Amino acid sequence: MPDSPSESPGLDGGPAGRGDPYDLAVIGAGPAGLAGAVTAGELGLRVALLDLSDRIGGQFYRQPAPALRAAHPERLHHDWNAFADMRGRLEASDVSHLSGHHVWTVERGGGDAEWTVHAVTGADGGEERPVRVRARAVLLATGAYERQLPFPGWTLPGVVGAGGAQAMLKGGLVLPGKRVVVAGSGPLLLAAASSLAEAGAEVPAVIEASGYLGYARHPRALAANPHKLAEAVTHGAVLLRHRVALRTRSAVTEVHGAERVEAVTVARLDGQWRPVPGTGRRIACDALAVGHGLVPGIELATTLGCATRRTPDGALALALDARQESSVRGLWAAGEPGGIGGAQLARTEGELAARAIAARLGRNPGPGGRVRQLKSRRTRLRAFAEAMAATHAPGPGWADWLPDDAEVCRCEEVTAGRIREAVQDYGARDARTVKLLTRAGMGWCQGRTCGTAVSCLAGGAEPPSERRPFATPVPLGVLAGLSPEPPPDGTDP
Repeated sequence: MPDSPSESPGLDGGPAGRGDPYDLAVIGAGPAGLAGAVTAGELGLRVALLDLSDRIGGQFYRQPAPALRAAHPERLHHDWNAFADMRGRLEASDVSHLSGHHVWTVERGGGDAEWTVHAVTGADGGEERPVRVRARAVLLATGAYERQLPFPGWTLPGVVGAGGAQAMLKGGLVLPGKRVVVAGSGPLLLAAASSLAEAGAEVPAVIEASGYLGYARHPRALAANPHKLAEAVTHGAVLLRHRVALRTRSAVTEVHGAERVEAVTVARLDGQWRPVPGTGRRIACDALAVGHGLVPGIELATTLGCATRRTPDGALALALDARQESSVRGLWAAGEPGGIGGAQLARTEGELAARAIAARLGRNPGPGGRVRQLKSRRTRLRAFAEAMAATHAPGPGWADWLPDDAEVCRCEEVTAGRIREAVQDYGARDARTVKLLTRAGMGWCQGRTCGTAVSCLAGGAEPPSERRPFATPVPLGVLAGLSPEPPPDGTDP
């Protein structure tokens, strides 16, 4: 498995005479990207697998660094056997794994390459060396990021994302605190709480803003996915064993502390997610893991003009056809960019997309029975994903948590009061106008953290899709070093 630029065709900077494009560039080495890359490689395609991390697995299969010498990292994961299988297939393949590559844009190529993938390298993209990977097709497996709804005190040290708490545990074998409240909405909370409790943290409560009775409105999706109920039962058993309380229709509405988290206030919510007066209760803790679901990572796709769709929880996902192809020909997607659905769905869609790409490029996609099986599994899992999104969709009343002095955009220190002023006094009716008036969303995260909140306060549900030339921050030196066209002999630009 080549994993260095000097061994890779289709990569600017490779040796002369090996400048032919890859058949497929896969962006993201999580469950979807791994499944797509190894399947495509086994079908005879030349594949480049780009990922910003130095280790495969993505956020779901994040692993401790080798220096930590974890004896049993598999104990921190579900479906570890599926990952171990994909990792073994990748190691046995000719797929070029390009680790530490931060993809900042994808553009249509020229000549014999349909696409050019632009990246910067290094642990955080800080190496000022532009890299361009040319390919005939691109598979986006760019995952998702956490949706955060702000509340007073959410910027205090000790407040982390629910997924972030899992990442700390899986990747660093550390806990965010000794006594950790887990709050927000969505199934990630149960997984995070059970992992933290098993690792030794005291978890006094899991605070779920929605309920679980909403799943009863989707009996077919539940009946078709009994393993999902089994997962919930497994997490529930862990919480019972560690005496973790589960409070539904409730939310953390304030964090207390001077230098870091010391306690949180939890209040009951009505059906619109508005706090019920007089129900506030204080829980002592030194950390809060909070998240309100996940948002598909689609920035690379929307820059290219890919069509999107609204998911039942109001997020934007890519509109994909039966073969996982986007509205832009030659650009496929798998996993969370098409809607949040979990690792099993991501692996299914990754393999399905790889077989469709192989057929498009004139290769044998494998037995038709396998494709039909994958499509059936995708339909079943996607139905559950839609039910999950509908059940845990944020209610419109959450903004009642926010006094005017509560910070919404932490990068630019924009408060809820300033956003309300932009709406009420200056006529802003969308997130873009609010951004222009207040700078909300103009900071380092480019609205990934505050975008939902800003849009909701401006009268929308989720921020609209934006066409940005840069999906990640790029040093000016990288842009200055780009030549207009890739060199014909494959040398560095």
